[in-house]
Amino acid sequence: MASIISSRWSDEESRDRLNEADEVMNRAGISPGMTVADIGAGEGYYTIRLAQRVGPDGRVLAQDVVPEVRDALAERVNRERLDNVSVKLGAPDDPGLPPASFDRVLLVHMYHEIEEPYAFLWHLRPALRSGGQVIVVDANRPTAQHGTPPALLACEFAAVGYAQTALRPMPNAGGYFAVFEARGPRPEPDSIVGCRMAANG
Repeated sequence: MASIISSRWSDEESRDRLNEADEVMNRAGISPGMTVADIGAGEGYYTIRLAQRVGPDGRVLAQDVVPEVRDALAERVNRERLDNVSVKLGAPDDPGLPPASFDRVLLVHMYHEIEEPYAFLWHLRPALRSGGQVIVVDANRPTAQHGTPPALLACEFAAVGYAQTALRPMPNAGGYFAVFEARGPRPEPDSIVGCRMAANG
């Protein structure tokens, strides 16, 4: 009798059959030697593949806000001997990333779970290197249904001083692919105007 394969691995295999990670990394322009943050890394689907893509001269910082998830991912990274990956615990409103360190920051299937998006994006901004980009992959549906309407996403990023440079459908990742870059000075927290559009729309 064949042994049971965990849902995690079968899920990763099904995502690979759709070429999800490779397409996201290609669209994001991720290449050897880059430093990339995988925020909301979960069980490490992107972390593992990012580590392979950036190679020994690159770095991947994988972060999650759930201690047990962070610990399990750290064990996986150690088990697979990914020397170019570090794993850390983040806070819901602050990814806690070192300043001017990242060429790309990936927020894949997790933006809709951020409870304080303006604070999160405000704290994230200084972590980008010159020309650095934030990559968002999410579903085009209401936040209550585990997605983020693209108009709401663009509005929230703009409120914290980011410019959207790309938005394309990405069916094999369950939604869309968006790119943002920091533009101009970072606003003072008390000057940030929240978006009035409904998160349900």
